Amino acid sequence: MTNLIAPHGGKLVDRIARGAERARLLEISRELPRVKLNERELSDLELIANGAFSPLTGFLTEKEYHSVVNDLRLPDGTVWALPITLAVDADTAGAARLDTLVALSDEQDAVVGVLTVQSIYKFDKADKARKVYGTEDANHPGVAYINARKPVFLGGPVTLLAERPPQFADVHRTPAQTRALFAERGWRTVAAFQTRNPIHRAHEYLTKVALEFTDGLLIHPLVGETKEGDIPADVRVEAYKVLLEKYYPAQRTVLSTFPAAMRYAGPREAIHHALARKNYGVSHFIVGRDHAGVGSYYGTYDAQRIFDRFTPAELGITPLKFEHTFWHKGLGEIVSEKTSPGPKEQHLVLSGTKVREILAAGGELPPEFTRPEVSAVLRRFYAGR
Repeated sequence: MTNLIAPHGGKLVDRIARGAERARLLEISRELPRVKLNERELSDLELIANGAFSPLTGFLTEKEYHSVVNDLRLPDGTVWALPITLAVDADTAGAARLDTLVALSDEQDAVVGVLTVQSIYKFDKADKARKVYGTEDANHPGVAYINARKPVFLGGPVTLLAERPPQFADVHRTPAQTRALFAERGWRTVAAFQTRNPIHRAHEYLTKVALEFTDGLLIHPLVGETKEGDIPADVRVEAYKVLLEKYYPAQRTVLSTFPAAMRYAGPREAIHHALARKNYGVSHFIVGRDHAGVGSYYGTYDAQRIFDRFTPAELGITPLKFEHTFWHKGLGEIVSEKTSPGPKEQHLVLSGTKVREILAAGGELPPEFTRPEVSAVLRRFYAGR
Protein backbone atom coordinates (compact mmCIF):
# COMPACT_ATOMS: atom_id res chain seq x y z
CA MET A 1 0.00 0.00 0.00
CA THR A 2 1.15 3.55 -0.78
CA ASN A 3 -0.21 7.05 -0.29
CA LEU A 4 -0.04 7.81 -4.02
CA ILE A 5 -3.05 9.01 -5.96
CA ALA A 6 -5.31 6.18 -7.22
CA PRO A 7 -5.33 5.40 -10.95
CA HIS A 8 -8.15 6.90 -13.03
CA GLY A 9 -11.16 4.68 -12.50
CA GLY A 10 -9.66 3.25 -9.31
CA LYS A 11 -7.57 0.41 -10.74
CA LEU A 12 -4.47 0.23 -12.93
CA VAL A 13 -5.41 -1.81 -15.99
CA ASP A 14 -3.11 -4.70 -16.96
CA ARG A 15 -3.88 -6.27 -20.35
CA ILE A 16 -0.50 -7.93 -20.94
CA ALA A 17 -0.56 -11.71 -21.48
CA ARG A 18 2.24 -13.71 -19.91
CA GLY A 19 3.42 -17.32 -19.76
CA ALA A 20 1.02 -20.03 -20.89
CA GLU A 21 -1.77 -17.58 -21.71
CA ARG A 22 0.51 -15.64 -24.03
CA ALA A 23 1.64 -18.86 -25.76
CA ARG A 24 -1.98 -19.95 -26.19
CA LEU A 25 -3.07 -16.67 -27.73
CA LEU A 26 -0.05 -16.55 -30.06
CA GLU A 27 -0.95 -20.04 -31.29
CA ILE A 28 -4.58 -19.09 -31.85
CA SER A 29 -3.59 -15.85 -33.61
CA ARG A 30 -2.16 -17.78 -36.58
CA GLU A 31 -5.67 -18.56 -37.79
CA LEU A 32 -7.30 -15.23 -36.98
CA PRO A 33 -8.18 -12.32 -39.28
CA ARG A 34 -5.33 -9.84 -38.99
CA VAL A 35 -5.33 -6.07 -38.54
CA LYS A 36 -2.09 -4.20 -39.20
CA LEU A 37 -1.57 -1.30 -36.80
CA ASN A 38 0.15 1.95 -37.65
CA GLU A 39 2.63 3.62 -35.28
CA ARG A 40 -0.03 5.53 -33.35
CA GLU A 41 -2.21 2.46 -32.93
CA LEU A 42 0.75 0.39 -31.74
CA SER A 43 1.48 3.06 -29.15
CA ASP A 44 -2.17 3.14 -28.08
CA LEU A 45 -2.21 -0.65 -27.73
CA GLU A 46 0.83 -0.53 -25.45
CA LEU A 47 -0.57 2.29 -23.31
CA ILE A 48 -3.93 0.59 -22.92
CA ALA A 49 -2.25 -2.69 -21.97
CA ASN A 50 0.16 -1.25 -19.38
CA GLY A 51 -2.48 0.89 -17.71
CA ALA A 52 -1.42 4.35 -18.89
CA PHE A 53 -4.87 4.79 -20.42
CA SER A 54 -6.78 3.32 -17.46
CA PRO A 55 -9.71 2.74 -17.21
CA LEU A 56 -9.71 1.80 -20.92
CA THR A 57 -9.29 -1.93 -21.54
CA GLY A 58 -9.38 -1.69 -25.32
CA PHE A 59 -10.17 0.42 -28.34
CA LEU A 60 -13.47 2.27 -27.95
CA THR A 61 -16.76 0.62 -28.89
CA GLU A 62 -19.39 2.63 -30.76
CA LYS A 63 -21.23 3.56 -27.57
CA GLU A 64 -18.00 4.59 -25.86
CA TYR A 65 -16.84 6.53 -28.92
CA HIS A 66 -19.96 8.70 -29.17
CA SER A 67 -19.97 9.29 -25.42
CA VAL A 68 -16.35 10.50 -25.45
CA VAL A 69 -16.69 12.62 -28.59
CA ASN A 70 -19.95 14.26 -27.52
CA ASP A 71 -19.62 14.44 -23.74
CA LEU A 72 -15.92 13.90 -22.84
CA ARG A 73 -16.99 10.97 -20.71
CA LEU A 74 -17.24 7.22 -20.93
CA PRO A 75 -20.80 5.82 -20.74
CA ASP A 76 -20.48 5.28 -16.98
CA GLY A 77 -19.71 8.99 -16.50
CA THR A 78 -15.94 8.67 -16.04
CA VAL A 79 -14.14 11.64 -17.59
CA TRP A 80 -12.28 10.73 -20.80
CA ALA A 81 -11.45 13.32 -23.43
CA LEU A 82 -9.92 11.64 -26.49
CA PRO A 83 -11.32 8.76 -28.56
CA ILE A 84 -8.76 5.93 -28.69
CA THR A 85 -9.84 3.98 -31.76
CA LEU A 86 -8.77 1.30 -34.24
CA ALA A 87 -9.58 1.97 -37.91
CA VAL A 88 -9.88 -0.75 -40.55
CA ASP A 89 -10.93 -0.96 -44.17
CA ALA A 90 -14.29 -2.33 -45.32
CA ASP A 91 -12.85 -5.74 -46.23
CA THR A 92 -11.30 -6.25 -42.81
CA ALA A 93 -14.50 -5.07 -41.12
CA GLY A 94 -16.45 -7.56 -43.26
CA ALA A 95 -14.19 -10.42 -42.13
CA ALA A 96 -14.53 -9.53 -38.45
CA ARG A 97 -17.30 -11.08 -36.37
CA LEU A 98 -18.73 -9.88 -33.08
CA ASP A 99 -17.54 -11.69 -29.96
CA THR A 100 -14.59 -13.26 -31.79
CA LEU A 101 -10.88 -12.46 -31.80
CA VAL A 102 -8.83 -10.64 -34.41
CA ALA A 103 -5.03 -10.57 -34.38
CA LEU A 104 -3.21 -7.24 -34.20
CA SER A 105 0.11 -7.00 -36.01
CA ASP A 106 2.89 -4.47 -36.41
CA GLU A 107 4.03 -3.05 -39.73
CA GLN A 108 6.30 -6.07 -40.25
CA ASP A 109 3.20 -8.29 -39.88
CA ALA A 110 4.33 -9.79 -36.56
CA VAL A 111 1.45 -10.42 -34.15
CA VAL A 112 1.61 -8.11 -31.15
CA GLY A 113 -1.85 -8.54 -29.64
CA VAL A 114 -5.44 -9.64 -30.02
CA LEU A 115 -8.75 -7.79 -29.83
CA THR A 116 -12.13 -9.22 -28.86
CA VAL A 117 -14.54 -7.60 -31.31
CA GLN A 118 -17.45 -6.03 -29.46
CA SER A 119 -18.31 -3.31 -31.95
CA ILE A 120 -17.96 -2.65 -35.70
CA TYR A 121 -19.02 0.83 -36.72
CA LYS A 122 -18.55 3.67 -39.19
CA PHE A 123 -17.80 7.21 -38.06
CA ASP A 124 -18.39 10.71 -39.39
CA LYS A 125 -14.96 12.22 -40.07
CA ALA A 126 -16.15 15.83 -40.22
CA ASP A 127 -18.13 15.45 -36.99
CA LYS A 128 -15.13 13.97 -35.19
CA ALA A 129 -12.83 16.72 -36.47
CA ARG A 130 -15.18 19.49 -35.31
CA LYS A 131 -15.79 18.04 -31.86
CA VAL A 132 -12.32 16.73 -31.03
CA TYR A 133 -10.14 19.35 -32.75
CA GLY A 134 -12.56 22.26 -33.04
CA THR A 135 -11.93 22.57 -36.78
CA GLU A 136 -12.35 20.78 -40.10
CA ASP A 137 -9.28 22.48 -41.56
CA ALA A 138 -7.23 19.78 -43.30
CA ASN A 139 -4.04 21.69 -42.42
CA HIS A 140 -4.52 20.77 -38.77
CA PRO A 141 -2.38 17.62 -38.23
CA GLY A 142 -5.12 15.91 -36.22
CA VAL A 143 -7.73 16.57 -38.90
CA ALA A 144 -5.33 15.40 -41.61
CA TYR A 145 -4.88 12.16 -39.66
CA ILE A 146 -8.66 11.65 -39.43
CA ASN A 147 -9.10 12.31 -43.14
CA ALA A 148 -6.46 9.71 -44.01
CA ARG A 149 -7.95 7.01 -41.78
CA LYS A 150 -9.87 3.96 -42.95
CA PRO A 151 -13.67 4.25 -42.68
CA VAL A 152 -14.62 1.67 -40.03
CA PHE A 153 -13.71 1.25 -36.37
CA LEU A 154 -13.33 -2.00 -34.45
CA GLY A 155 -13.91 -1.73 -30.72
CA GLY A 156 -13.34 -4.08 -27.84
CA PRO A 157 -10.85 -5.18 -25.17
CA VAL A 158 -7.28 -5.93 -26.18
CA THR A 159 -4.51 -8.18 -24.91
CA LEU A 160 -0.88 -7.32 -25.58
CA LEU A 161 1.25 -10.32 -26.58
CA ALA A 162 4.55 -8.69 -27.57
CA GLU A 163 5.97 -5.63 -25.85
CA ARG A 164 8.18 -3.53 -28.10
CA PRO A 165 11.66 -2.67 -26.83
CA PRO A 166 11.44 0.88 -25.49
CA GLN A 167 13.09 3.56 -27.58
CA PHE A 168 14.90 5.00 -24.55
CA ALA A 169 15.36 2.02 -22.25
CA ASP A 170 17.32 3.88 -19.58
CA VAL A 171 14.52 6.39 -18.99
CA HIS A 172 11.48 4.27 -19.84
CA ARG A 173 9.05 3.33 -17.07
CA THR A 174 5.53 1.93 -17.14
CA PRO A 175 2.86 3.32 -14.81
CA ALA A 176 3.48 0.44 -12.41
CA GLN A 177 7.21 1.22 -12.42
CA THR A 178 6.84 4.96 -11.78
CA ARG A 179 4.42 4.21 -8.97
CA ALA A 180 6.91 1.78 -7.44
CA LEU A 181 9.71 4.34 -7.71
CA PHE A 182 7.65 7.14 -6.17
CA ALA A 183 6.63 4.84 -3.31
CA GLU A 184 10.24 3.79 -2.77
CA ARG A 185 11.22 7.44 -2.44
CA GLY A 186 8.38 8.08 -0.03
CA TRP A 187 6.64 10.58 -2.31
CA ARG A 188 2.96 11.23 -1.77
CA THR A 189 2.50 14.20 -4.13
CA VAL A 190 4.14 14.36 -7.55
CA ALA A 191 4.00 17.11 -10.18
CA ALA A 192 4.36 16.16 -13.85
CA PHE A 193 5.52 18.22 -16.79
CA GLN A 194 4.40 17.12 -20.26
CA THR A 195 6.60 18.33 -23.09
CA ARG A 196 7.29 17.68 -26.74
CA ASN A 197 9.96 20.39 -26.91
CA PRO A 198 13.30 21.05 -25.22
CA ILE A 199 12.97 22.61 -21.77
CA HIS A 200 13.85 26.29 -21.81
CA ARG A 201 14.33 28.60 -18.84
CA ALA A 202 10.64 29.48 -18.68
CA HIS A 203 9.68 25.78 -18.55
CA GLU A 204 12.36 25.21 -15.92
CA TYR A 205 10.81 27.94 -13.82
CA LEU A 206 7.35 26.31 -13.97
CA THR A 207 8.67 22.92 -12.95
CA LYS A 208 10.66 24.29 -10.05
CA VAL A 209 7.71 26.29 -8.75
CA ALA A 210 5.69 23.05 -8.81
CA LEU A 211 8.50 21.27 -6.99
CA GLU A 212 8.29 23.82 -4.16
CA PHE A 213 5.01 22.32 -2.92
CA THR A 214 5.14 18.67 -4.05
CA ASP A 215 7.37 15.82 -2.92
CA GLY A 216 8.75 15.10 -6.37
CA LEU A 217 8.80 16.09 -10.02
CA LEU A 218 8.27 13.86 -13.06
CA ILE A 219 9.68 15.26 -16.29
CA HIS A 220 7.58 13.19 -18.70
CA PRO A 221 8.36 14.01 -22.34
CA LEU A 222 6.15 12.61 -25.05
CA VAL A 223 8.36 10.55 -27.38
CA GLY A 224 5.76 8.93 -29.64
CA GLU A 225 4.72 10.08 -33.10
CA THR A 226 4.82 13.85 -33.66
CA LYS A 227 4.30 16.07 -36.68
CA GLU A 228 6.94 16.88 -39.26
CA GLY A 229 9.11 19.76 -38.12
CA ASP A 230 9.09 18.91 -34.40
CA ILE A 231 12.52 18.27 -32.86
CA PRO A 232 13.22 14.50 -32.86
CA ALA A 233 12.79 12.61 -29.61
CA ASP A 234 16.41 11.49 -29.36
CA VAL A 235 17.64 15.08 -29.52
CA ARG A 236 15.11 16.18 -26.93
CA VAL A 237 15.95 13.34 -24.54
CA GLU A 238 19.64 14.27 -24.71
CA ALA A 239 18.69 17.87 -23.92
CA TYR A 240 16.58 16.77 -20.93
CA LYS A 241 19.44 14.68 -19.57
CA VAL A 242 22.05 17.44 -19.72
CA LEU A 243 19.62 19.85 -18.08
CA LEU A 244 18.65 17.53 -15.22
CA GLU A 245 22.26 16.56 -14.59
CA LYS A 246 23.18 20.06 -13.47
CA TYR A 247 20.08 22.10 -12.75
CA TYR A 248 17.63 19.86 -10.86
CA PRO A 249 17.82 18.02 -7.50
CA ALA A 250 18.45 14.39 -8.44
CA GLN A 251 16.61 12.88 -5.45
CA ARG A 252 13.47 14.88 -6.13
CA THR A 253 13.32 14.61 -9.92
CA VAL A 254 12.61 11.72 -12.29
CA LEU A 255 13.01 11.73 -16.06
CA SER A 256 10.84 9.14 -17.77
CA THR A 257 9.44 8.94 -21.29
CA PHE A 258 5.78 8.87 -22.30
CA PRO A 259 5.58 6.76 -25.50
CA ALA A 260 2.32 8.28 -26.73
CA ALA A 261 1.48 9.82 -30.08
CA MET A 262 0.82 13.55 -30.17
CA ARG A 263 -2.72 14.44 -31.26
CA TYR A 264 -2.45 18.28 -31.20
CA ALA A 265 -5.99 18.39 -29.78
CA GLY A 266 -5.39 21.36 -27.50
CA PRO A 267 -7.88 21.48 -24.59
CA ARG A 268 -9.07 17.89 -24.94
CA GLU A 269 -5.51 16.63 -25.08
CA ALA A 270 -4.63 18.59 -21.95
CA ILE A 271 -7.29 16.59 -20.08
CA HIS A 272 -6.02 13.39 -21.70
CA HIS A 273 -2.42 14.12 -20.72
CA ALA A 274 -3.44 14.86 -17.15
CA LEU A 275 -5.49 11.68 -16.71
CA ALA A 276 -2.73 9.54 -18.20
CA ARG A 277 -0.21 11.04 -15.76
CA LYS A 278 -2.62 10.31 -12.91
CA ASN A 279 -2.20 6.65 -13.88
CA TYR A 280 1.58 7.04 -13.54
CA GLY A 281 1.06 8.14 -9.91
CA VAL A 282 1.05 11.91 -10.49
CA SER A 283 -1.09 14.16 -8.27
CA HIS A 284 -0.42 17.57 -9.90
CA PHE A 285 -0.16 18.35 -13.60
CA ILE A 286 1.39 21.48 -15.10
CA VAL A 287 -0.77 23.14 -17.77
CA GLY A 288 0.95 26.04 -19.47
CA ARG A 289 0.22 28.32 -22.38
CA ASP A 290 -1.51 26.63 -25.36
CA HIS A 291 -0.97 23.11 -24.03
CA ALA A 292 -1.00 20.54 -26.87
CA GLY A 293 -1.79 23.29 -29.33
CA VAL A 294 -0.65 23.82 -32.88
CA GLY A 295 -0.75 26.94 -35.02
CA SER A 296 -3.52 29.32 -33.94
CA TYR A 297 -6.36 26.80 -33.65
CA TYR A 298 -6.84 27.26 -29.89
CA GLY A 299 -6.95 30.19 -27.51
CA THR A 300 -3.89 30.82 -25.36
CA TYR A 301 -5.49 29.48 -22.18
CA ASP A 302 -8.29 27.26 -23.56
CA ALA A 303 -6.41 24.18 -22.33
CA GLN A 304 -6.56 25.55 -18.78
CA ARG A 305 -10.22 26.57 -18.89
CA ILE A 306 -11.42 23.12 -19.94
CA PHE A 307 -10.44 21.76 -16.52
CA ASP A 308 -13.14 23.99 -15.00
CA ARG A 309 -15.80 21.87 -16.70
CA PHE A 310 -15.14 19.06 -14.23
CA THR A 311 -15.15 18.79 -10.46
CA PRO A 312 -11.90 18.04 -8.62
CA ALA A 313 -13.35 14.66 -7.58
CA GLU A 314 -14.12 13.74 -11.22
CA LEU A 315 -10.57 14.45 -12.35
CA GLY A 316 -8.74 13.36 -9.22
CA ILE A 317 -5.61 15.21 -10.36
CA THR A 318 -4.86 18.88 -9.68
CA PRO A 319 -4.06 21.09 -12.68
CA LEU A 320 -1.36 23.70 -12.08
CA LYS A 321 -2.30 26.57 -14.37
CA PHE A 322 0.60 28.84 -15.27
CA GLU A 323 0.62 32.09 -17.19
CA HIS A 324 3.09 32.74 -20.01
CA THR A 325 6.56 33.12 -18.46
CA PHE A 326 9.72 34.76 -19.81
CA TRP A 327 12.98 36.44 -18.83
CA HIS A 328 12.68 40.05 -17.71
CA LYS A 329 15.83 41.88 -18.80
CA GLY A 330 15.39 44.69 -16.32
CA LEU A 331 14.78 42.47 -13.28
CA GLY A 332 17.20 39.74 -14.33
CA GLU A 333 14.75 36.94 -13.54
CA ILE A 334 11.90 34.84 -14.89
CA VAL A 335 8.49 36.46 -14.53
CA SER A 336 5.00 35.85 -15.85
CA GLU A 337 2.28 38.03 -17.30
CA LYS A 338 0.95 38.18 -13.74
CA THR A 339 4.19 39.23 -12.07
CA SER A 340 5.97 41.40 -14.64
CA PRO A 341 6.07 45.12 -13.79
CA GLY A 342 6.62 45.89 -17.49
CA PRO A 343 7.39 47.38 -19.88
CA LYS A 344 7.00 44.65 -22.50
CA GLU A 345 10.20 45.80 -24.20
CA GLN A 346 12.02 44.25 -21.22
CA HIS A 347 10.58 40.80 -21.96
CA LEU A 348 12.87 38.32 -23.68
CA VAL A 349 10.54 36.25 -25.86
CA LEU A 350 11.90 34.34 -28.85
CA SER A 351 9.57 32.77 -31.39
CA GLY A 352 10.15 29.21 -32.54
CA THR A 353 11.10 30.58 -35.94
CA LYS A 354 13.72 32.90 -34.43
CA VAL A 355 15.15 30.09 -32.30
CA ARG A 356 15.52 27.86 -35.38
CA GLU A 357 17.17 30.69 -37.32
CA ILE A 358 19.76 31.25 -34.58
CA LEU A 359 20.56 27.55 -34.25
CA ALA A 360 20.65 26.92 -38.00
CA ALA A 361 23.20 29.73 -38.32
CA GLY A 362 25.37 28.08 -35.64
CA GLY A 363 24.62 30.78 -33.09
CA GLU A 364 24.18 30.55 -29.33
CA LEU A 365 20.77 31.01 -27.78
CA PRO A 366 20.75 33.63 -25.02
CA PRO A 367 21.51 31.99 -21.62
CA GLU A 368 18.49 33.84 -20.24
CA PHE A 369 16.34 31.89 -22.71
CA THR A 370 17.87 28.43 -22.40
CA ARG A 371 20.73 26.81 -20.51
CA PRO A 372 24.04 26.68 -22.45
CA GLU A 373 24.14 22.87 -22.25
CA VAL A 374 20.71 22.61 -23.90
CA SER A 375 21.68 25.18 -26.51
CA ALA A 376 24.76 23.10 -27.38
CA VAL A 377 22.67 19.96 -27.93
CA LEU A 378 20.28 21.83 -30.21
CA ARG A 379 23.09 23.58 -32.08
CA ARG A 380 24.70 20.20 -32.90
CA PHE A 381 21.38 18.89 -34.17
CA TYR A 382 20.78 21.85 -36.47
CA ALA A 383 24.40 21.80 -37.70
CA GLY A 384 23.97 18.17 -38.78
CA ARG A 385 20.78 18.66 -40.77
